[in-house]
Amino acid sequence: MTSVESGNGPLARLADRLGTTLSVSQVVGTPIERNGTTVVPVAKVGLGFGGGVSTAPDKPGEGGGGGGGARPVGFIEIRDGAATYHPVRDPWRDVVVPVAVVLALVAPWIVRALTRPR
Repeated sequence: MTSVESGNGPLARLADRLGTTLSVSQVVGTPIERNGTTVVPVAKVGLGFGGGVSTAPDKPGEGGGGGGGARPVGFIEIRDGAATYHPVRDPWRDVVVPVAVVLALVAPWIVRALTRPR
């Protein structure tokens, strides 16, 4: 049995650490109340980790690592007993990408119109 299977290897330690640090508060933030309105921030959390074990007799060993991050995606507004979710807009996805797609579709037509002999 390897140390990963027995629960004392780096992947097991990483899983233990993630289990103790992950909580709902990383996705749903601390509510903020002002003038009768409560705002609750909401985030998207991503995690990744991996590892490996060498079974070669001349190079035994194991290793692992991981990382993650959070990105704000919106907030919940609570006012007069009603809750409303407001997404945070990403200007790259909502504006720049659609404009680039339209330009890519229209560009050949514009080039033909400008280079056409008169």
